[in-house]
Amino acid sequence: FTAPLSNSSALFSFLRKVIFEKQWMFMDNSVGELYGSTFEVDSGGKLILRKPNNTEDPTDTKGAGLDNRHIVDDGKSQKLTRDDIESLKEQGLKGQEIIQQLIDNSTTFRDKTEFAQEKYIKKKKKKYESNVTVLKPTSRILAMMYHGREPGKVCHLRYDTLAQMLTIGNIHAGSKVVVFETCAGLVLGSVMERMGGHGSVIQLYPGGGPVRAGMESFGFPSHFHNTLHEFPLCKVNALLSGTLNVSEKDLDSQSNGRSDEQGSSSQVSTDRGDESSSELETRSGSLMVLMLTWVFFLWQAQEKRVRMEEKRKRLAAAAALLEGQNADGLVIASRFHPCPVLLGLLKFVAPSRPFVVYCQYREPLIECYTKLREQGGAVSLRLTDSWLRHYQVLPNRTHPVLLMSGGGGYLLSGITVTADAAATSGSQQKSGEPAAKRIKLDEIKSTSDSSA
Repeated sequence: FTAPLSNSSALFSFLRKVIFEKQWMFMDNSVGELYGSTFEVDSGGKLILRKPNNTEDPTDTKGAGLDNRHIVDDGKSQKLTRDDIESLKEQGLKGQEIIQQLIDNSTTFRDKTEFAQEKYIKKKKKKYESNVTVLKPTSRILAMMYHGREPGKVCHLRYDTLAQMLTIGNIHAGSKVVVFETCAGLVLGSVMERMGGHGSVIQLYPGGGPVRAGMESFGFPSHFHNTLHEFPLCKVNALLSGTLNVSEKDLDSQSNGRSDEQGSSSQVSTDRGDESSSELETRSGSLMVLMLTWVFFLWQAQEKRVRMEEKRKRLAAAAALLEGQNADGLVIASRFHPCPVLLGLLKFVAPSRPFVVYCQYREPLIECYTKLREQGGAVSLRLTDSWLRHYQVLPNRTHPVLLMSGGGGYLLSGITVTADAAATSGSQQKSGEPAAKRIKLDEIKSTSDSSA
C-alpha cells in the first residue's frame, strides 16, 4: 500500500507508532529518503528500505492450466492451516516466503489459468506482504483518500470533479482567486498547488476561524502561505456597504488589556497592604507568588494584544484585496446553500472571469441558475454532472470495473459580465425589434368598405 507523506513534521513524531491499513509501523527511517521509496515493515514495525533490484517477483508458479472449469472451491485445496501460517510468521519468514509456501501447499494452484494465478498471488501479497511506498502529497492522492475514507468531510467531492473545478475556474499562477469551501481545506490546497506559490488566494470562512486540515497535509513551503489571505464571511456585507472597521476589535482588545493591567496592579497594591500586616516568615513566599501571578497576567495580556494585532493586519490585507473587486476567479464548494453565497461573492469578481460552484445536490444549483438568469451579471451558464468509471487495462483482460461511483456531484459554471452592460444590451435588443402596429377598428371598417 502507499502512504502520502508531507514535509510537515507535525504529522508524525519520532518513536511514535503509526497505524495505517491495519499495519502499525514507525516512520523514523523514512525521514530523509526520496519520495517514491518503497520500504518493508519488519516484525518490530521498523521500515527497511527496499532496493530497486528486489522489486522483481521471484514466485515460482511451475506452469498453468487451460481453464478453471474443473476446480471446485470447497476450502480443502490448501494444506496449510491458520496455525501453520502463524507459526511461519513467528519463525521470521517474510511475506514472499509465506506466499511461496501457500503456493507449494495448494492442490489446485497449478490447475488454474495464468490469469487466475496472478489474481491469487496479488490477493495473497496484499494480505501477507507489508510494503510501504511513500509518495509526495498531491491533490489527486488526498482527494482519493478523503473520498474513499471520509467523504462527508469533503462534501462527497470526487477527485475528477475537483479536477474539473480547477480547469473551469482557470486556476493558474499569478491570478487572484476567491475561495469559499467547507471541504476540510482540500479545495483550498488544490488551488494553492495549481498556483504554485504565485498570486493571491482569499479564503472566506464561516464561523470563528478557517479549517485547513487538508491544506496543511500538502506540506507547502513558507512562501506558499504568504499568498494565502483569510476573511470572515460574516463581514462581507459590511465590506460591500463600506462600513467595515478593521480596528474595532483591536481597540476593544487594547482596552480590555489595559483594564486587566489596571486590575492586576490594583490587586498588587491591595495585596501589598495586606502583606504589611502578615507574619514575617510568610512574607517572602507570598510576595514571590504575587509577583509571578502579576508577571503572568502581563504576559497573557501582551500575547493577546499581539494575536489581535496580527489578526487585524491579516483582516486588513484581505479586505484591501477584496475591495478592488477585481478577482480573477471564484470557487465555491460548501455544505451551505450556494445561492446567497454566490450572489454575494460575485461582486468581488472582475468582468469576463470564470466562476464555478460545486454542490452535492442538483436542486440548489438549479436555483442559482435561475437567479443568475433573472438578475443578469453572468453568461455561458452551464449545469453539469460528473460520470466516472474505472477500467482494468491488462493484456487480454481489459474491461470496465464492475463497481463504480454513483455520482460525483454537480457543477454550475459561468463567466461574469457587467450587470449594467447586460441590461443595456438586453434593452437594445428589445428596442431593435419593431413593435407590432396596432390597427384601429375604424381603419378596419374603412378598409372593408373600400374593398366592397
